[in-house]
Amino acid sequence: QMQLTESGGGLVQAGGPLRLSCTPSGGSTNRYVMGWFRQAPGKAREFVAAFSWIRRTSYYADSVKGRFTISGDAATTTVHLQADFMESDDTAVYYCAAATFYRSGVYGVASQVAADYDSWGQGIQVTVSS
Repeated sequence: QMQLTESGGGLVQAGGPLRLSCTPSGGSTNRYVMGWFRQAPGKAREFVAAFSWIRRTSYYADSVKGRFTISGDAATTTVHLQADFMESDDTAVYYCAAATFYRSGVYGVASQVAADYDSWGQGIQVTVSS
């Protein structure tokens, strides 16, 4: 099974930047969509952003659009999530996720539904301090 190794995160200042990276290894070599979800204390897991290897296109939740950028490195199939301006509401555990095959909807378009992703990282804590 594919393993996803997450890096970055930790304590960040409000208004400051954040960079998370996720590198897949093992398991399926199919690279369909990779993305990030997050879960704040007492809240459900929510979609943050995703990158489609098929369309080479990025997708964002409305809450992070304009502040976060997700990109894919084709050489390593690593996905990077860059934030330019962190807010206190961004505090959460961030999870890298990968979908290795098409399930439904428009082919190549990243899903915002967690159930459509078949591999998950362990999660990495991001805390925004004011």
